[in-house]
Amino acid sequence: MLSVPTLWLVVIGNFIALGLVWTYVMRSYPNFVAAPYWTAAAFVAALAAATALLRSVIDSPLPQIIGSAMMIMACCLGSMGMDRFFGRPALWRLSLSVVGLSVMAFSYFSFVDVSIPMRIVVYSIGEAVPIMLSLRHLVWRQDKQQHHPGSRMTAAVAAAIVVVLIVRSIAALTGIGGELRVLHFNPLQAFMVLLLVFLSMMWCFGFLLMTIDRLRAEVAKLAMLDDLTGAANRRQLLQRLEEECALSRRTAGPFALLAIDLDGFKAINDSYGHATGDACLRDFTRTAQSCLRSGDLLARIGGDEFSVLLPATTLREGAMIARRLLEACRGTGQGTAITVSVSIGVAQWTKLVGADAERLIAAADHALYAAKKSGKNRHAVYEPASEQPAASELEDMPLLRQTA
Repeated sequence: MLSVPTLWLVVIGNFIALGLVWTYVMRSYPNFVAAPYWTAAAFVAALAAATALLRSVIDSPLPQIIGSAMMIMACCLGSMGMDRFFGRPALWRLSLSVVGLSVMAFSYFSFVDVSIPMRIVVYSIGEAVPIMLSLRHLVWRQDKQQHHPGSRMTAAVAAAIVVVLIVRSIAALTGIGGELRVLHFNPLQAFMVLLLVFLSMMWCFGFLLMTIDRLRAEVAKLAMLDDLTGAANRRQLLQRLEEECALSRRTAGPFALLAIDLDGFKAINDSYGHATGDACLRDFTRTAQSCLRSGDLLARIGGDEFSVLLPATTLREGAMIARRLLEACRGTGQGTAITVSVSIGVAQWTKLVGADAERLIAAADHALYAAKKSGKNRHAVYEPASEQPAASELEDMPLLRQTA
């Protein structure tokens, strides 16, 4: 039969180690709002185990009551960290209510109606409530695309903890496993306490995996964005173009691509400096995004070159969006004292032009060249005369030029 003090010593060591790990994470990533809660949860759990251990030297149930309350508070802190991780406010009132009610019930079954099985039940309920609250983020969230391996593992471990707590409570109430004493559990209860310690550690490691998943996702997102403007970069554009081309090959549905160039941008850099040029690029990005739909993708290809991917859009609709962009940009200072205009080329996916993403980009660029050649500050639409020409004939396909 395992000794309760021995179990608490194991708990203390484990949670101190976890607390040190989370302290490092908290100091390294000060903007990671969940880290302080999970750091506090680990150290409070270690302190709770140390307090409960005093029961072996103090002939009073107070250390056990205080230690149990602190352990439940540690679970609440873990749950509140989950709230903050998913961008929700921490439920302090609910957590303090759970701890307060647990202390009251635990005190009643320690001083008034002394019952070790009921103390186990109260403790199990106090721990299960915040753990189940954390599950709502991991199981019932609508944005399933944000579920990563760390989240799935954390959810599975949390569910396992709740199951063990229920089984432990039933065993205590029914007497399964043998007699219960203050400083020594029967073999079944001792095994379940060890299992809870192991699962609690796994739950905390799940937090670490969730953190790694989040940081990895943020790095991947940054790798797809342009540093200066915050628009998508060429890598993201090509990835989305390949996806749209594959979708259109299967469904024959249309989509359009805009090639955009800021007129006279080199002269702005030469006359006013690169800081002014950068301001123009950022202001154009804001203006363009205000004209686009939620599913459209604005990407900066390089320098003053941009592209806009327009899913489920015909050539005519793409031309209308191009005119809207021209009107939004024409005659404005783009946040500076400089007037900036743009030229736009419009191309639509077809079986010929959209055989691969690069050919569609070349078609939009060809239309852009025509718009600039016709006087700039306008748009041109690319329309192949036939679906038969080979790739080498792409530049010879006629254009229907439109100005706005």
